Amino acid sequence: MTVTAEQSERDAEQDRTLRQIEQRVLWLATSIVDHANRLRSDPSGLKVGGHQASSASMVTIMTALWLEGLNPQDRVSVKPHASPVLHALEYLLGQLDGSYLPRLREFGGLQSYPSRLKDPVPADYSTGSVGIGATAPIWGALARRYVGAHFGPGSTGGTGRQWSLVGDAELDEGAVWETVLDPMVAELGEVVWVVDLNRQSLDRIVPTMGATRLQGMFAAAGWQVLTAKYGRLLGDLFARPGGEHLRDRIDEMTNPEYQRMLRRTAAELRKALPGDGPGADPIARLIADVTDDDLRAAVRNLGGHDLSALRSTFAQIDDTRPTVVLAYTLKGYGLATEGHPQNHSALLNEAQIGQLADHLGVDPADPWAGFPPDSAPARLLTEAADRLRRVEEAPAEVPEVPVDLGRTPSGTATTQAALGRALLDLNRAAPEVGRRVVTVSPDVSSSTNLGGWVNKVGVWSSSERADWFADDAETILHWREQPSGQHIELGIAETNLVGLMGELGATWNRWGQPLLPVGVMYDPFVERALEPWSFGIYAGGQSILVGTPSGVTLAPEGGAHQSIKTPSIGLEQPGCVSYEPAFVLDTEWCLLASLARLGRPGGSSAYLRLSTRPVDQTLAAVPADPAARERRRRQVTAGAYALRRAARPTVTLVTLGALVPETLEAADRLDGLGIGADVVCVTSPGLLFRALQARRGLDDAGSWILDTVFPRERAIPLVTVLDGHPHTLAFLTGVNGVPGTHLGVTAFGQSGDLAGVYRYHGLDADSIVGAALDLVD
Repeated sequence: MTVTAEQSERDAEQDRTLRQIEQRVLWLATSIVDHANRLRSDPSGLKVGGHQASSASMVTIMTALWLEGLNPQDRVSVKPHASPVLHALEYLLGQLDGSYLPRLREFGGLQSYPSRLKDPVPADYSTGSVGIGATAPIWGALARRYVGAHFGPGSTGGTGRQWSLVGDAELDEGAVWETVLDPMVAELGEVVWVVDLNRQSLDRIVPTMGATRLQGMFAAAGWQVLTAKYGRLLGDLFARPGGEHLRDRIDEMTNPEYQRMLRRTAAELRKALPGDGPGADPIARLIADVTDDDLRAAVRNLGGHDLSALRSTFAQIDDTRPTVVLAYTLKGYGLATEGHPQNHSALLNEAQIGQLADHLGVDPADPWAGFPPDSAPARLLTEAADRLRRVEEAPAEVPEVPVDLGRTPSGTATTQAALGRALLDLNRAAPEVGRRVVTVSPDVSSSTNLGGWVNKVGVWSSSERADWFADDAETILHWREQPSGQHIELGIAETNLVGLMGELGATWNRWGQPLLPVGVMYDPFVERALEPWSFGIYAGGQSILVGTPSGVTLAPEGGAHQSIKTPSIGLEQPGCVSYEPAFVLDTEWCLLASLARLGRPGGSSAYLRLSTRPVDQTLAAVPADPAARERRRRQVTAGAYALRRAARPTVTLVTLGALVPETLEAADRLDGLGIGADVVCVTSPGLLFRALQARRGLDDAGSWILDTVFPRERAIPLVTVLDGHPHTLAFLTGVNGVPGTHLGVTAFGQSGDLAGVYRYHGLDADSIVGAALDLVD
């Protein structure tokens, strides 16, 4: 298509206006950090921090996106250190009140990194933990597709792109490549990553950041790879005689040599830029006629800072597969610290701020000034704000989750098997609740007892796929992949699992459609997945993580599969209620209570630690009377219940999860020795700890459960025992200020039979009896 002179002039005027906005964004982002560190009162004397250089490298990219590239249906994950740029754009677009600009990293002000729940203008994605924010839009895309498949395409406000603005150093994170390589990701054409390729990390210039290697890695995973390497000024030089030598020279420079060019005067550039290769003379002749200002501008004219180069690159995005744009940039672009190896946390001094203000034509005495209302930048900002305005849909409510499904299990069963059975029973008893349940696993659905559930609800896929083993009589697990499925299976990468869980658990306040995500993994790997799961909770994702099988109770599997610290992790994790039930009915009640906390304001996530140990269900002694049964259920979901009361107790045995049989055996033996033993079954150490804190005014939880399970009239010594680190229950002696002995696992496990492993760790009945005798003596 031929471009008319009139159209060309309009485009040039648009770029001039965009450049004015870009420069104001650079000033505001820099000033936000400057004010927090140099001008705001700081009685502590500690550095507030912020990242002027890391923000500067993103200014052009983000200006181009927000002013031209984004639609209201799009969502963007902004790299953590570019939060000042995000806030500058929010302010210019009329979304952020100017009173927040001087309040970066102030309590109640702008967060250090973009936050969905804590910033005054909620970010689309929380970022701050390297690699996790970058991958979140991938899981957000899957969650949006899932919601659209189950509740209609209108339930997600459209099908906009999911953008990640990624620092190149984030690509060092293994979690990034676990995500990129998952087979489900290759079909997500709405995913676009823009990599801020400034070739610097925190401490140094990265010596061999190979864009070619990155291109090959993304391409091998099925991604479209686009590169914005050079801008228009350099492009014009490359087109002149000798230009091909200049391109080769810059392409072949090491990163440190190139960065050093940015710190040279024009005279120094004329000597250093040609180099000493065969193209030196043609390069010298080429740049001889270039003015000093144009030469210095050309050397730093990379694609990530050229609006026309970015516009052209974004226009090439293929919406049938994920895309990565490698945008070459300069860390500290436009600042006095530009390109310096130690500029990561460097702050401009007063003189440098003044020089920047002069260069950009702003008044440092009025740092937050906007554009005059009738100016071209103000009009363009108003148009962009109108275009990006989102229509918030009224959120759907989660149907009421039943508290009890009415069964009383008998025989011998495991808490792990109880999970799948409870999900199936819930689907029958409350189908409207059941249709919002989505299970996720990393290729372990059968070994975590989800087979029956998967057979019932099917596996989710964006399109139906043939099940070639549907007619095979020996196939037990039927893999029916279809848009109506409610189970999502990823590869064996726990960080991917919890990343997806976080986004599935955020659909209630992102798209207004609450889901009830339940993810299962082997309990030892909860620690591997903890950081991204915790970050998902921080960002508003509400989900249930099931760790199973667990503990040294998984005796034959050996130390590599025996979890030790996970019970205390559940106790300590903010925004999460942890349960480790002992019986099938306890598991059902805890699961239902956890589901009832999902998908709503003020809700929370949950962690269930389950076991493959078969336990006689009659040991639960579930009351037959309806009122007594309900009382037991309330206690189970509140954290503990008295499983046995002695007529004249001398010691209380407190147990958790799979060790109930050994604890009850120990109580019987103590009774034979004339020592009465109460037995308390804990289901949630975390809830009990909160109750204890509440008793002392340090938490807003109720403390009634402590008065019920550990009444003052039975303030006797405690022996606690669990398949995990003993400190998890050690705080319980503080309920009534009694002596205690705490049994648990403090050493790496090893393979063996259950009895032998329990003896090794001091978890058997002999050890419990011995601990009680020593304590009461």
